[in-house]
Amino acid sequence: MKAARWYGAKDIRVEDLDEPEPGKGEVKVKVAWAGICGSDLHEYLAGPIFVPVDAEHPLSHDKAPVVMGHEYCGEVVSLGEGVDSISIGDRVAIEPIYACGKCAACLDGKYNLCEKLGFMGLSGGIAGFSSFSIVPERMAHKMPDSLSVEQGALVEPAAVALHAVRQSSIQAGDKAAVFGTGPIGLLVVEALRIAGASEIYVVEPSEARRQKALDLGAKEGFDPGSVDPAAEIIARTGGGVDVAFEVTGVPAVLPQAIDSTKYAGQTLVVSIWETEASFHPNTVVIRERDIKGTIAYRNVYPAVMALMEQGHFAADRLVTKRIALKDIVSEGFETLVSDKSQIKILVESP
Repeated sequence: MKAARWYGAKDIRVEDLDEPEPGKGEVKVKVAWAGICGSDLHEYLAGPIFVPVDAEHPLSHDKAPVVMGHEYCGEVVSLGEGVDSISIGDRVAIEPIYACGKCAACLDGKYNLCEKLGFMGLSGGIAGFSSFSIVPERMAHKMPDSLSVEQGALVEPAAVALHAVRQSSIQAGDKAAVFGTGPIGLLVVEALRIAGASEIYVVEPSEARRQKALDLGAKEGFDPGSVDPAAEIIARTGGGVDVAFEVTGVPAVLPQAIDSTKYAGQTLVVSIWETEASFHPNTVVIRERDIKGTIAYRNVYPAVMALMEQGHFAADRLVTKRIALKDIVSEGFETLVSDKSQIKILVESP
């Protein structure tokens, strides 16, 4: 079978691998579509970040080169011993979290905070940028018949956004700002609308992405290269938003997000970072602001798919390009680097 494997920064190779078979408690999935994530792009440009290189990941027991792709769905074609919640022919969206199930966070039900946290397609495993994938039974969520397989590939990033909004202090009627309107930022805009935010402001250098945010329900968008976004947001809202979402991973943006919030406001950091970021602590202390981080998701896939059945997080509003696996570097990663009008690129499995 074909699979795209990460060897190092700027070194992803589409190779021939032996077709895998499921072991005990595992399912084999014929991959349909897989999305290229911002985390994948970070690994391509500046990795390793999550990819284990010098030692095996403690849960996947893999190290580079690893098969990439963690936003994906497909059809179950084979079952390992003991699998009883999934059937051959089921269409499934994959929740690609490795968690130990034994640490304090896992025992508290917060498995996305596992001390050994990993992600299928980043930390190892036979993941989504391949013809077939092998996953533990618990990672495979049956999709409603009404959802397309393209929608299935968006469940994972939509779960990131919905979890972020759930973890924030946003309440119906509150005002919010989203810094960065790539795929996750745009999905956060949608999740904020679902949560009842009364006004949503976005900060994004790409005109095409700003317009997409407006199409999805944002009230106004600002180009940070032309204006001071925090000052503009404060002026529009009469003092700042209740919650700002940082979804860029760009160091200069974090203090802008903090400055855009009102007294006792919150900044939720959603990004994965390549480098450190700094801000003056007094901007938090004197205004009694709150800064919180969020990672991935937990126990949210069923809610995401239920919202998709109602028309939210629609693929036709977010997918801007569809490519073949063989072209994943030139038409996928390199396109995302050079063309900031792109939002979500889906990769079709061979």
